[in-house]
Amino acid sequence: MPNILEGKCKASQDDKFAVVVSRFNEFVTEKLLNSCIETLTKNGASEKNIDIVKVPGAFEIPTAAKNLLDLNKYDAVICIGAVIRGDTSHYDHICNAISTEINYLGVLTGVPVIFGVLTCENIDQAMDRAAGKGGKGGNKGSEAALAAIEMINVIKKLKS
Repeated sequence: MPNILEGKCKASQDDKFAVVVSRFNEFVTEKLLNSCIETLTKNGASEKNIDIVKVPGAFEIPTAAKNLLDLNKYDAVICIGAVIRGDTSHYDHICNAISTEINYLGVLTGVPVIFGVLTCENIDQAMDRAAGKGGKGGNKGSEAALAAIEMINVIKKLKS
C-alpha cells in the first residue's frame, strides 16, 4: 500500500495567513473576503493571525503577495480578486499575467499562494461565485481559504 500524504482542513491557532484582496470590483471581492475570513476562523485559524492587504486592482495582487512572502512570517498567502471580461483584450492580459505570477510565487518560495481570483465572463458569473452557500458556483473565497489550510497541512507533513 503506498503512503498517501494529504492535508486536513483544520488550521492551527499558530498558522499565519495573509489575504491580498483587490478593491476593484469590490462589490464582488468583499463577499469573497468575508467568506474567506469566516472559513479560516471556522476551521481553527485565529483572527489575530490573519492580515488583510487591500490593493487597487487584480494586477497589483502579485506584487503585494511577493512583499508579504519576503517577510517570511506567513504560512499561506491567499489572493482574492475579480476580473470581469469587458469589450477589449485587457481581460486576457490581466488574467494571464496574474495567474502566472501567483503560481510562480508559490513555486519559488514553497509557501502556498492561493489563487482566489475570479476570472468571469460577466457580472452574473462573478456574483454566482461570490455567493454564500447555495450559490451556483459556491463561494470561491471560502474555497481559497480551505485550499490554504489544506496546503499548509500538506507541507507540514512533507517536512516532517
